[in-house]
Amino acid sequence: MSEIVPPEVRPKPAVPAKPSHVAPPSSGPFVPSPQGTGGEGQGSGRGSALLGYIGIDTIIEQMRKKTMKTGFDFNIMVVGQSGLGKSTLVNTLFKSQVSRRSTSWSRDEKIPKTVEIKSASHVIEEGGVKMKLTVVDTPGFGDQINNENCWEPISKYINEQYEKFLKEEVNIARKKRIPDTRVHCCLYFISPTGHSLRQLDIEFMKHLSRVVNIIPVIAKSDTLTLDEKIEFKQRVRKELEACGIECYPQKEFDEDMEDKSDNDKIREAMPFAVVGSDKEYQVNGKRVLGRKTAWGVVEVENPNHCEFSLLRDFMIRSHLQDLKEVTHNIHYETYRAKRLNDNGGLHPISSSGQDTQESNL
Repeated sequence: MSEIVPPEVRPKPAVPAKPSHVAPPSSGPFVPSPQGTGGEGQGSGRGSALLGYIGIDTIIEQMRKKTMKTGFDFNIMVVGQSGLGKSTLVNTLFKSQVSRRSTSWSRDEKIPKTVEIKSASHVIEEGGVKMKLTVVDTPGFGDQINNENCWEPISKYINEQYEKFLKEEVNIARKKRIPDTRVHCCLYFISPTGHSLRQLDIEFMKHLSRVVNIIPVIAKSDTLTLDEKIEFKQRVRKELEACGIECYPQKEFDEDMEDKSDNDKIREAMPFAVVGSDKEYQVNGKRVLGRKTAWGVVEVENPNHCEFSLLRDFMIRSHLQDLKEVTHNIHYETYRAKRLNDNGGLHPISSSGQDTQESNL
């Protein structure tokens, strides 16, 4: 009988250690699935046990560094009657003089006879991150005796920015980074009447909610008592629901239960009752932004006084990126699909490269 030779035992390949300069992932160590096969990708979607540190978690740091270098764009539009504090609120939101009136408006300027579109751009830097902020103002909206179809210039402007982006996108030799002038957020200012929405408010939001992210706010809410504010907010929500108007964040865009839970709280708080001010006052030994009245100082960032801090945290600190993504993936894609469909699509590109035709957009 021949002697049985045991199989050759090969040493395991050396696995590089985790570099000392890479911080551990915040979400904890990777826990492999029990079905893992030890590194052989079978394409079944099951987790694999890692034999050592690879460095996948550094992608977040890579993205952060790239964003800090290139910066990003954020375009906000403010719509409402004159005298509702639109410029003041925007300046308060970004703690800078960024509104049109702060930069180029003169007190001799008269109310325009028709709706005009004016914008002002600024570069804001915080914590090493640069943001190009563009504030689009709409002087003349709702200020005339006859305001019929006064939202049309605004709708036209929004679609023009989609068209501009689309033309750059379909160019054969397009830019590496297409300038983004699309409106990511529209703050709609509601007069603090305490009664109900005007027909103009309803018509504007009904037409524009399909093409832009609308966030309704009750301007100068300190003119209402607490009870009046609560009743007015409830009445506005009921009217919006009755008219089938969905403001941002829309329910159909909730991706999971966590998003739904967070967004439900925001939807219940809408419209935000806000107060804007760029003046500081001394309150209890500290300097605060506020409006001084005969009864005391209305503190802008005090949640017991108004909902400014809730609006700021929602719009800038938690949903700014989502506002940009919904604009690109929903509103812009809807416009793009309709535009190309109405136009018969793009012209075919010749394989020889000599007879290449550009889109007739």
